[in-house]
Amino acid sequence: MLFLYNIALGLYGLLLRLLAPLVPKAAAWVAGRRGLLARIRHELSAEAAPRVWFHCASLGEFEQGRPLLEAYRLAHPEVKLVLTFFSPSGYEIRKNWPGADYIFYLPLDTRSNARAFLDAVQPRLAVFVKYEFWYHFLTETHRRGVPAVVVSAIFRPEQVFFKPWGGFFRQILARFAHIFTQTETSAALLRQHGISQVSVAGDTRFDTVTATAAATPRALPVVEAFVADGAPVLVAGSLWPDDLPTLAPLLRDYAGRLRTIVATHEIDEATLLAVENAFPGLVVRYSQAQPASVAQARVLLIDNIGLLSQLYRFGHYAYIGGAFGKGLHNTLEAAAFGLPLFFGPNYKRFQEAVDLAELGLAFPVANAEELAARFAPVWNSEKLRLTLQDQLLDYVHGQAGATRTIMAALPGLTPAP
Repeated sequence: MLFLYNIALGLYGLLLRLLAPLVPKAAAWVAGRRGLLARIRHELSAEAAPRVWFHCASLGEFEQGRPLLEAYRLAHPEVKLVLTFFSPSGYEIRKNWPGADYIFYLPLDTRSNARAFLDAVQPRLAVFVKYEFWYHFLTETHRRGVPAVVVSAIFRPEQVFFKPWGGFFRQILARFAHIFTQTETSAALLRQHGISQVSVAGDTRFDTVTATAAATPRALPVVEAFVADGAPVLVAGSLWPDDLPTLAPLLRDYAGRLRTIVATHEIDEATLLAVENAFPGLVVRYSQAQPASVAQARVLLIDNIGLLSQLYRFGHYAYIGGAFGKGLHNTLEAAAFGLPLFFGPNYKRFQEAVDLAELGLAFPVANAEELAARFAPVWNSEKLRLTLQDQLLDYVHGQAGATRTIMAALPGLTPAP
């Protein structure tokens, strides 16, 4: 199985190199790893302080792990934090984040890369956020006696680890010194399959979103002018073109009474044009809007990155994209502001979305007709909307605290300097 694993990763790297001239993300992935190990060695060669390595697959995992990164820095100012990303969508956006001392791409998971990377970084602890269980990196940390932990992990019976032929992948999990899961269901599943170094800590994303909601908001004059008339606002976050057939009819029907802020998951021109074509005559792009005139539009289309978590504070309702495709995006950012949630049918892999739907605080829909039927009662009853708001806030704040639990456990897992 290890032979097949190595072959698959080699083919994956080759495929990205072949796609690089055609696909911008592939190009960024390849360019970011050119001379990477030499750069890591050079930047860390004179660093004498102890180091801790945090790894996040992409931007979502970074935001999930961010409260733990910040808490660790506060508790251990003597330690240098090395942060790695696998995906360009994480690295390129957060490569200058001041909360880490060193930020790199993660080299492809080969035996030689893992040894060279760990020779250069020499971490006293490795922290993986939610996903990315790389065989060679975890085998090498285990061999060197470097404890590796994964936080905010969630597991499901259909995953490869729990298949009859999944022994190789269970070996990867066994390399962790500890696994902090989001739920007791995940912890029990691991124990059933012989993985005992596990405890339930919850999801650090709740700590992220509660901190964001409580923070002093940044000034956004264009958005503030757009919503200044006091009309109800729907924030459509992480939207994909697949979401438009369901969402567009609702927004056209309510256009005279509702203002909408749309933030697409991708901001390429084709995606932005798809939104504009779905709402002809109603859209203004954020980059082209002026505070004096933006209120003339009914849909404000956000065409930059990094604003979404700040936009939910302007909303009364939220539609979260992705669930008509590969899977639902972050619902907690909106829930932390108490916005009743609407999204498509592909949400079952996300525990918080399942919880919210079962509690009646979120409304999964299969098509435009269902969305209209689910939206109307909340629109027509301000009392119902405010009740949902209070219950959403109670849910989010009640789930916070994972960072504190993990921080309390880490000293017992980390070797003395």
